Amino acid sequence: MSIKEEELEIMKRIDKIYTDCPFYGVRRITEELKRQGNNYNHKRIWRLMRLMGIQAIYPKRNLSKQNKEHLVYPYLLKGVKISVNNQVWSSDITYLPLYQDFIYLVAVIDWFSRFLLSWEISNRLDVHFCLAALDKALRQGKPQIFNTDQGSQFTSISFTEKVINNKIQMSMDSKGRALDNIFIERFWRSLKYEDIYLRDYQTVHELEKGLDEYFKFYNFRRPHQALGYKTPAEVYLKNI
Repeated sequence: MSIKEEELEIMKRIDKIYTDCPFYGVRRITEELKRQGNNYNHKRIWRLMRLMGIQAIYPKRNLSKQNKEHLVYPYLLKGVKISVNNQVWSSDITYLPLYQDFIYLVAVIDWFSRFLLSWEISNRLDVHFCLAALDKALRQGKPQIFNTDQGSQFTSISFTEKVINNKIQMSMDSKGRALDNIFIERFWRSLKYEDIYLRDYQTVHELEKGLDEYFKFYNFRRPHQALGYKTPAEVYLKNI
């Protein structure tokens, strides 16, 4: 799909606003852009947000609409104490800007250790790159619970059957709950502010190489306050 350079720039601005305020819908993002001196029509912002995969429904972000024919599983993590590795994994998709293009990234993360288990990129919002990331993650272990949003990639039969057939409980964010998948939401924010917005990648090849370097840094060198200033790898690989 050919996107005008001007609109790619608007999408980058939308992404920065949404990274800071994941509960903003189309009207709030339009107003924030106006405050920054950009007087765009809200219908245009709505169209670009749909292209980016940001669902303009307060307060939940979702990178694709739910397919009504797909089964939605209940959210299993309310009030649950996350105390060990491989208790809960979660997956999500985010939009990443490039110089004259954009790409989608899916990742799988362990909640307890914050360890990034796998990732894949794609120029299409389909289930295939999500399945590839899930397969890579399952080569390293298996969680008790796997949590996602209600996007059509994750509610698809091919995705849910792979989870269930591995004897893993499927959990999905409640509709309208932006913070049900909070750990991976925080991970996206770290990735974008510590790498994507700083590097301003020009091509998919540069982005892929940069992501690989950042994720190694994130897993093996970046200490987390919530982990007692240990790295995700020090916590996750300790008991593998």
